[in-house]
Amino acid sequence: MTKPKRKALPVTIEQKMELDLRIEGGNEEGLPEGWISERLAQLTTKIGSGSTPKGGSEAYKPQGVPLIRSMNIRFEGFKNDGLAYLDDAQAEKLSSVEVRSNDVLLNITGASIGRVTTAPEKMHGARVNQHVAIVRTSECLNPSYLNRFLASPSMQNLITESEAGATRQALTKEKIEGFQIPLPPLPEQLRIADKLDTLLSRVDAGRERLERVPKLIKRFRQSVLSAAVSGELTREWRGGGDAEWEATLLNSLAHSITDGDHQAPPQATSGIPFITISAINDATLRLEKSTRFVPPSYLAALKATRVAKLGDILFSVTGSICIPAIVNTDQPFVFQRHIAIIKPNFSKISGKCLYYFLASPEIRKQGEEMATGTAQPTVSLSSLKAFEIPLPSLPEQAEIVRRVEALFAFADRLEARYASALQSFNRLTPALLDKAFRGELVPQDPNDEPASVLLERIWAQRGASPKAKGGGKVAKAVGEGRTEPKRRGRPPGISTAIPETSSVEEAIRTLETQKLERAQGTRQVSLFGTED
Repeated sequence: MTKPKRKALPVTIEQKMELDLRIEGGNEEGLPEGWISERLAQLTTKIGSGSTPKGGSEAYKPQGVPLIRSMNIRFEGFKNDGLAYLDDAQAEKLSSVEVRSNDVLLNITGASIGRVTTAPEKMHGARVNQHVAIVRTSECLNPSYLNRFLASPSMQNLITESEAGATRQALTKEKIEGFQIPLPPLPEQLRIADKLDTLLSRVDAGRERLERVPKLIKRFRQSVLSAAVSGELTREWRGGGDAEWEATLLNSLAHSITDGDHQAPPQATSGIPFITISAINDATLRLEKSTRFVPPSYLAALKATRVAKLGDILFSVTGSICIPAIVNTDQPFVFQRHIAIIKPNFSKISGKCLYYFLASPEIRKQGEEMATGTAQPTVSLSSLKAFEIPLPSLPEQAEIVRRVEALFAFADRLEARYASALQSFNRLTPALLDKAFRGELVPQDPNDEPASVLLERIWAQRGASPKAKGGGKVAKAVGEGRTEPKRRGRPPGISTAIPETSSVEEAIRTLETQKLERAQGTRQVSLFGTED
């Protein structure tokens, strides 16, 4: 069965001559040989987005036709998390935005604007909502190449800068159609896409391995603290043998253990910082995290046991429990009742040694076992006072602190190297993408058909022409339950056959004849096919 000939949009003389000049004039300024720069509208067969069924999320079904939303679109690939489903009737209303495998899916609204990926084969037949645009490429543009280009730093900057300051970030269909795409020969597009897939998969694998480092460093620190509290860390220092330390109640190692004032403190616009657990949640006191202040008179009225001094230890007892932080400043501050304060008896235990012991997994386990409540676990002051703390001699405590700090300094250096390596990895992907779209990633083949020639041949074979410049938001694209806008042309039933053209010169003559006919009142017809 012979396929019906595809109808073409009318071509103008200006459009035709622009392409002819491009072919004769060679590559465009700044582009490699054989490349051209073309609007995305000329390289696609579809750009459009869908909608959300009436009733919103309550209308979604437990299974059926997938509805792709912005949360599913990730630079690293399509994610199934949060995938919604429609029944057949809902899907039918969105039949004009049916996804095909390898469609380019682009987020067009909100905080994730510009995020892009290609549709996997399993999403063939899915639909998209109004926050996602389908960009379906023609034969002259490889979808994987386009996906990588849209994810490149230059395009992401263009997208975000164009939407900066907008009340509601949104890419319109006109903006997407106007994206200028550096178009290499098709075989080179495939080489670039394949090379990027190979290199970026290695980058991702390396980043994945690198991102394990923080967990390993955390485990290393916890192991050091476990070795410290068990005596293993200083076994050699003692001359061998297990530690014979007496388990001592925390209350007997401190001058006092209490918590913050249970009454809501008065507020002031400036004065004494008032901290919550967020100021110690990484086991370090950070007064800069304070967001409230109390007047100096409030601090002056507090009992001495509730006034923090250098060397005291803060300990979270409600919510995020069992986080210690040593007071490392003379600056006055006050704290909420969810934080306890321990004033160590330095004649019995070093403040730093007690801090490291309290941070160990073994002491934390004691706190978790003593805590009451599930939604907001709480370690009471009586339970905190009953913690059993191993008590080495003061000289051994000093050695424990020295060794812990030396090993933690090593861990800090590892973290710094990790941070530096991660920055390098984060620069790799943008650098590779920029290099790819400058034509520097893969070798060029002089036997490749230039992109301009490819476009000319495809348009000629299809009997098609470059799409007319369009406008309007993607969310209002053709195919959202509305009919396609009518094209200008003869009324139905009137046909004018245009012979096939064998050369550019003949095409220009044909176009000039059509232009003259239009000036005399004759309707416009397409160059390479039947009119619409």
